[in-house]
Amino acid sequence: MKTAADPAHRPRPFQDHPAGYRWSEVDLLEYKAEGSAPFKDVTRQVLFDDPAAGYQWRYFEVAAGGHTTLERHEHTHAVMILRGTGTALVGTNVTAFGPYDLYRVPPMTWHQFSAAPDEAMGFLCLVPAERDRPQLPTEDDLAELRRNREIAAIIRV
Repeated sequence: MKTAADPAHRPRPFQDHPAGYRWSEVDLLEYKAEGSAPFKDVTRQVLFDDPAAGYQWRYFEVAAGGHTTLERHEHTHAVMILRGTGTALVGTNVTAFGPYDLYRVPPMTWHQFSAAPDEAMGFLCLVPAERDRPQLPTEDDLAELRRNREIAAIIRV
């Protein structure tokens, strides 16, 4: 029987930190290795990582004017914006977002989240615990995406 002292059952209180949202006993990590993929001013926190349950719940913080990598995966993931505003590309849909907006990113769908120029944003992301590596767009993929002027105006690579 697990007790409250067991790390799996101990609460991780939220801390409204001046530099962004934080949880106690949760490491603030690099989004990705520098130079591995194009992104700007993003951090990552793994809130829950439970292979037995089959999922990982992560929080990403994007500084004002920052953006995640334009990428796609073989797995589905769910995104909930917690704070801030910005622009999302999911597939061929470009939308403005705000707090509590939800996105489902289907498999093999290009996606990128960008913070507004004057405000940081943060989002929760639920993904399978075992998942594939992100795929970056080729020059042909980028050319195809840029055929759509709305997409061309917002993607960052």
